[in-house]
Formats: sequence, C-alpha cells, structure tokens
Amino acid sequence: MSGPLVVVGDALLDRDVTGAVGRVAPDAPVPVLDERSATDRPGGAGLAALLAAAQDTEVALVTGLADDTAGARLAELLGEAGIEVYPMHLPGATAEKIRLRAGGQTLLRLDRGGDPQPPGEPPEAALAVLTRARAILVSDYGRGLLRQPALRAALAGASAPVVWDPHPRGPAAVPGARLATPNLGELRQLTGDAGAGSALSTATRAGHELRRRWRVGAVAATMGADGAVLCQAGGTPLAVPPPSTLDHVEDTCGAGDRFAATAALALADGASVAEATRQAVAAASAYVAAGGAAGLHRAPESRPAPARTAEELVAKVRADGGTVVATGGCFDILHAGHLATLQAARRLGDCLLVCLNSDRSVRGLKGPERPVNREEDRARLLAALDCVDAVVVFDEPTPYQVLARLRPDVWVKGGDYGDGGAELPEAELVHRWGGKVVTVPYLAGRSTTGTISAARTRGLHLVKGAV
Repeated sequence: MSGPLVVVGDALLDRDVTGAVGRVAPDAPVPVLDERSATDRPGGAGLAALLAAAQDTEVALVTGLADDTAGARLAELLGEAGIEVYPMHLPGATAEKIRLRAGGQTLLRLDRGGDPQPPGEPPEAALAVLTRARAILVSDYGRGLLRQPALRAALAGASAPVVWDPHPRGPAAVPGARLATPNLGELRQLTGDAGAGSALSTATRAGHELRRRWRVGAVAATMGADGAVLCQAGGTPLAVPPPSTLDHVEDTCGAGDRFAATAALALADGASVAEATRQAVAAASAYVAAGGAAGLHRAPESRPAPARTAEELVAKVRADGGTVVATGGCFDILHAGHLATLQAARRLGDCLLVCLNSDRSVRGLKGPERPVNREEDRARLLAALDCVDAVVVFDEPTPYQVLARLRPDVWVKGGDYGDGGAELPEAELVHRWGGKVVTVPYLAGRSTTGTISAARTRGLHLVKGAV
C-alpha cells in the first residue's frame, strides 16, 4: 500500500542544554552548569516522526500546536526534516522539555507548557491523510490529543495497520489496533499489575490482560536491555532479546519511539507482528548504542565508529602480522558439512572471510528454484557463527572480484576438489599475489541439494500415505 506513515500524537519541543560543571553555587549546594551549546529537536510524537523519516519513508504528523514561539520552532524543525504537519489548534502553550546535561548525563529536566489542554477539532486534511496512510503510529504522550472524539473515530475506522504506543495518563487504544507497545513500567500502570514474579512473567501476565481489555491484536512489552515480550492470541509469549549486549548506554530517550516507528513500518511492508517486533528490537538497540536522542545532533567526528568492514578487518589483521583466510559458497541451507568446513578454515589463520553468493548468483548457478533462503538470512546466519569474522556478498557467478579486492592469504574450499588432483577454479587468481589454495576435509553425505531432495521425497511419501 502506498502513502505515508502517519504519526498521531502529542508533539513536544525538546531542548538539550549541554555544558560543563566545575563548581558549586555559592548560594545553594547545587552544581553550576556553564552552558556550551543548546540544541532544539522535536520531542514526543515529533521525535517518533523524525525517527521514522530518517528511514527514508514519507511521514506525516497529526498533532496539536499552540500559537507560540515553541510551536513555531517545532513546526520549523519538523518541516526541515521533510515531515508534513497537520496541526490541530492547541489552547495554551506548546509543551517544552529542557534537559541540562554534562559529561554525557542529564542533571536536571525543566518542563514548560503547564497542564495539558484539549485540542480543537482536527481539520479535514488531517482526517483525510489517515485514509491514505500505509500505516499509523499513535504516539501518545498523555496530553489529551488522543481523547479527541473525531480523531479516535478516524483511527478506529482506518484500514491501515495501527501501532499504539501508549501513555499511562492517556486513553485506551482503539479496538482492533494491530499492536500496542508499552514499556514494562507503563504496562504495569495500565493494568494495575503489582509485578509479582520475574519481569518475563509480569510482561506475559499484564500483556495478555491489556490485550484482552483493549481488544488489540497483540501487545509488545519493551524491557530495555532485555528486548521485548510479545503477547498474542494463544497464550505462549514470544521473547525477543536484543541482537547484542550494550556495553555502555548514554541516553535511552526515544528508544520506545524508535521501536514503535520501526514496528509500524514493518507492518506496513507486510511483516508479521512477530517479525515486526524482532526488527523493532534490533532498531531500538542500535539507536541506543549510537547515543540515543543525544546522538542525533552529535558532530560527525564524535559519532560511534561504524561496524568494521571486511576491508578494515583485513587491514587490521595484516597490520598485526596475521593471516587472512577466505572461503566461499552459497550456504543456502546451513548444515553440519558447512560448519565443519568453516571451523577448519578458521583454524588456518587469524580471521575468516566468507564470500557469499547473492540470490541472483545462486539462481544462475542452481536454477530458478534456488536459493531456498534469501541472501540477508544466509549472511546473518553465517555472521552469527563464532568461526566467521566477516561476510561479503557478491553478485557474480564467481567471487573473483571480491578475492582480487581483499587478496586473502589462504583460499579454502571444502568438498572433493582434492580428489583426483582437481584444481580449484580460483587457484590461478589467488596464486598471483602469492596466496595459498587448500581444501579441508568434508563430511560425506551432507549437502544442500541432498537435504532438499530428501525433504521432497519424505513429503511425497507422506502424501501417498495419506491417500
């Protein structure tokens, strides 16, 4: 479905005032912050829209804005990010949250804007954009926007999947929403759960209770560094851990928005709720690892270093006097034979690069019914193995271009190439830079083709038996 991701909710103006603390005030026992810089950014539903727009997708925001300086600044920031804003008139003042920060930590937060005021009627354009949305993310910050009757009616009647990121002071999700995404603390407040037992048991118990009360399709309870727990019909929860452990967390502000925005976009693309939750956990973890909201406006030179590329890995190993080993293949259905080859190859040097045939390359070699698993999944499985240091996907029939670029010291193949003196097809190329070409022992009887053939044979026997 074409159309924008529409974010609906309370937008705020966030300001980070960063400085240094070197003394205590003479008139009170409090630290004195010497201001060095101040950065404005959209907060609340505005931050959710900003994070969604950063994923190269069209984003619209339905929110309340007051006729004040903060509202004008917020609209300006959203417009600069390419977000189409559909404002509802907000009496009073636009909410502001000002954080005073030093040394990577927040010392104090100052809130402006006073008590929430109910917004006016949504303009026709705001209701119309909901009808053409590819997905809708409700980002409730408890300031009353989501209680507006006309807006709730439009959300309840929307055909696009709705992800509801709730607030304890906000209203219930509209019935039929695809997914609700409270954090564990919010979930306990929304259900009145006392939190007896482990975090997993609390998330499961309260998640199913909220799903029943609100009549939503599923509840994904976010649990910080522990990932999320997804509660759907059927009773058994799905625990989704983060892809890696965070060594240092600078700022978690916006992690929930990142989670919800990613889940909404995944559902818009046809993902299941379980797959959308997995993608959302991975995205939120990466967002926090990159510095969270504090990292959004960090100078480029101080951004975290990107993941090491194959080229960087090779350069480091060589600088340390090590040996670079490479192997290649389709690795369509990973089996024990593949693992034996990869483990044996890794023992021949100080790092192992896997040259992986792309989907198009596999089709050219194996036929239109292959690969069984797409290249993203095959690469992910390989990269998860302890014996694999990097995976490089290539689109050609052979890995010649990759090999010529990386120039491994040892090129390894498993299988029966060594029987009868058969020469590996890449041998001539590797020998040009003085590289060695070797084969390693393989496990007889293990092959992807054999696995597929055996599965088809069993399937036919089952069908015949049923007849």
